[in-house]
Amino acid sequence: MTTKPRVRGLFPGAPAPASVRLADVTADNWRDVAALELEPEQRDLVAGNLYSIAESKFDPLARPRAIYAGSELVGFLMYDVGDEDPRRAVIYRFMIDRRFQGFGYGRVALERALDEIRAVPGVATIAICYEPANPAKKLYASVGFVEIGSDEDGEVIAELPVVAA
Repeated sequence: MTTKPRVRGLFPGAPAPASVRLADVTADNWRDVAALELEPEQRDLVAGNLYSIAESKFDPLARPRAIYAGSELVGFLMYDVGDEDPRRAVIYRFMIDRRFQGFGYGRVALERALDEIRAVPGVATIAICYEPANPAKKLYASVGFVEIGSDEDGEVIAELPVVAA
């Protein structure tokens, strides 16, 4: 398997991480979101994007978000607010396409998602769920998530309190 070299900075022509934004998953981009890929060894760490998009159509609380760096689609995340507690948001899907990993897009996308969730009135806690072997747990810890236990499927649950402005 050939992979791009991992170096600090970006590959030529890549949008800067500061250009990362979240957008709705729409009729115009859902196929592209569904086509995003993880590395083979990462595929068991998160549900597929097509499954997640379908799931969001039957869960009125799901908020699927396409992750763009400039005009380039680089990832996907999904969260909900108030499924079990109106003061709690849960990020339960988060992925960066294999071609764009290692360039800072994931960190900025997570920060954008946290800002978006913090803007929802009444949210006091943000949780994230992930497989215990997921190397992204270092990223989650670095922004303040603290592991509090596991769910019924064995996924780790980590929480971050929302600080009032």
